[in-house]
Formats: sequence, C-alpha cells, structure tokens
Amino acid sequence: MENTEKTLEMLNDLVLINNDRIEGYERALKELKESGEHAELEPTFLHYIDDSRRYKMEIATEIQVLGKDVEQGTSISGKLHRAWIAVKETFTGHDAHDLLEECERGEDAIRNTYEEALGDDVLPAYIIDMLDGQMQEIIEAHDEIKSLRDSVH
Repeated sequence: MENTEKTLEMLNDLVLINNDRIEGYERALKELKESGEHAELEPTFLHYIDDSRRYKMEIATEIQVLGKDVEQGTSISGKLHRAWIAVKETFTGHDAHDLLEECERGEDAIRNTYEEALGDDVLPAYIIDMLDGQMQEIIEAHDEIKSLRDSVH
C-alpha cells in the first residue's frame, strides 16, 4: 500500500509538471503573437503542448487504474522545480533568445522531475517503460529548444 501511495504521488507530480509545461508554452505562444516575431517557433511550441497533453493522459490512465483522482492545476509542491513558473512570469518584453532560454530551463525542470521519478524503486516496470519513453521525447525537446536558442541572435 505504501508503494502505491508513493507511486500515485510521483505520477500526480508528473501530471502537474506537465500542466506547468503546457502553461509555459502557451505563455510563450502568446508572447510570440504579441511581438509579431519568430512565428516559426509556433509549431514547435504547439507540438510540445500536445506532447504534454498526451503524457498527462497516459499518466492519468495509470492513476485512475490505481483508483485515485488525477491532480488538477499546476504544481504547488515544494518538491517540484519551479522553472516553468519562472518561464511563465518572465516572458513579457524578452527577445526570442531569452524566451527560448527560459523554455530550456523549463525543459530542464521537467526532465529533472522525470529523472527523480524514474530513479525511485517503487514504480512498477510497465510505468517505468511508459515514463522512460516520455522522458526520451522530453530530452529531444530540450535539445531542440537549446539548438533553437543557439541559432537565434
């Protein structure tokens, strides 16, 4: 029972950090539209929003199988890295390089949260497999955001 509770807590933390990621990229999209610049970033940001929505659905299914409700909103737990909140609060008035730098910090935060979950020994193997697949995509997203940041002057 204790392992189930810890698993549920970790899965709900992952739902919340994905909510943070969605909200962060939605803010980034808003900033792009308001600035009228770098519209080429929009498909990338929309793709990552869709990815996090898919991750949330996959994780939520497992939470419901374990008999609990899925957390709503964004993360408030002190255990979670708050980088996406910083992203959401610092977009206004920044250029594309700064915006992408903040997105990279957010990607670091979600990667760290996944690493923490995957580093714990309480998760069942099938959940580890699911989360590992998500994390590989998150690592790819981080690398793409970093590359975009480096290419924008």
